[in-house]
Amino acid sequence: MIAAAALRARFAADGFLVFPGFATSAKIAALRRRAAEIVDAFDPAVAGGIFTTRDETRSDDDYFLSSGYAIRCFFEEGAFDEAGRLRVPKERAINKIGHALHDLDDVFAAFSRDLRVDVLVHELGMADPRLYQSMLIFKQPGIGGEVAWHQDATYFATEPESVLALWFALEDADRDNGCLWVQRGGHRGPLRQRFVVEGGRARHDVLDATPWPALAEAEPLEVTAGTLVAMHGVLPHYSAPNRSPVSRLAYTLHAVDGGARYSPRNWLQRPPEFPARGFVGPERSANNANSSQWS
Repeated sequence: MIAAAALRARFAADGFLVFPGFATSAKIAALRRRAAEIVDAFDPAVAGGIFTTRDETRSDDDYFLSSGYAIRCFFEEGAFDEAGRLRVPKERAINKIGHALHDLDDVFAAFSRDLRVDVLVHELGMADPRLYQSMLIFKQPGIGGEVAWHQDATYFATEPESVLALWFALEDADRDNGCLWVQRGGHRGPLRQRFVVEGGRARHDVLDATPWPALAEAEPLEVTAGTLVAMHGVLPHYSAPNRSPVSRLAYTLHAVDGGARYSPRNWLQRPPEFPARGFVGPERSANNANSSQWS
């Protein structure tokens, strides 16, 4: 068992923590079944978007900007041919489902609001966690797109900075199918960009010109299904394209501290009737915030 102080010290030094075996195979299977149902019900002819980290003009349409309080499917960049037809079956073309699975779907809500996650987040120093975003990322075989080097605080600006990412491997992830790469200790460097939305238009503002890490400065997080990776919001991380024959399914959550000021220029804005909530109720959270259980 690792005491909360030691856990926090390790996180402060490295900017990330890896917890193998966090999610059971039964819980993973439940998420996968539910994801298949969501994709099966999705009609690409009604609405759809393409997710990319390279073209911000694809991130200022209403389908994306209003997805923070919805459940929507986004396609891989390589899913369509030159004529706009799907190259692969629909279920093999989806890049991700986002961004309010944790609030609007019972199966994903039950997984997301696990008491153990609440305990961990408190132990890492977040006094009043508020869960803003959830994504199921498919990393499809053969066409799974690159996620370029980035820092999650770029997309979730708070004052003081507070965003925490929780990345759950729902399948084995390795170098072949696009595992995470991180720069250990890189969170102590500068925040390089801010993703801003003003007047319905999105843009990346450059804050610092420090280059992104070379792969020689990074390390791959090759993990098995069920692993949880917690990442500091300023930690640089990346994943390569998946050109292998197997997918790399992962589920991610992003939380910020309710005591911090959430920027009105962040892309994800919740309407007053749909506020960001914590992982558990305040009484349950307070009673368990000091119940360390990490090994």
